[in-house]
Amino acid sequence: MIDFVSFLSENPNGVLATQDGVKVKTRVFQYLFADNNKVYFCTSNQKPVYEQLKNEAYASFCTYPNNFSKVISVNGSVTFVDDLALKTRALDENPGIKAIYETPKNPVFEIFYIDAEEIETFSFTDGPITYTL
Repeated sequence: MIDFVSFLSENPNGVLATQDGVKVKTRVFQYLFADNNKVYFCTSNQKPVYEQLKNEAYASFCTYPNNFSKVISVNGSVTFVDDLALKTRALDENPGIKAIYETPKNPVFEIFYIDAEEIETFSFTDGPITYTL
């Protein structure tokens, strides 16, 4: 099994895919942190991605290092949490996010996690591998 948490920590910027009706939408996103199989992110409740995740609570986050040695996708159900401690942690560990939302009590600031049900990897040496958690 790949240590996907370490991989995400080393490569936090990636692409989040969501469902918008019959269309798939992607956008650049940043991984925040993980707790076991819960992979955390944040967004504004005023963005389309928030509505997409509320309507279709399944997402995929894909990232890779600069040398493209391995690609990883984290796939699973999405859950929004209203937890002041998690919001505080997100702001404390990410100055750029703190500059946007300023305080964990900001009413538009939302924290969610992907419950990692499946990890997919790809490399040119190993090909595709799927891990079911």
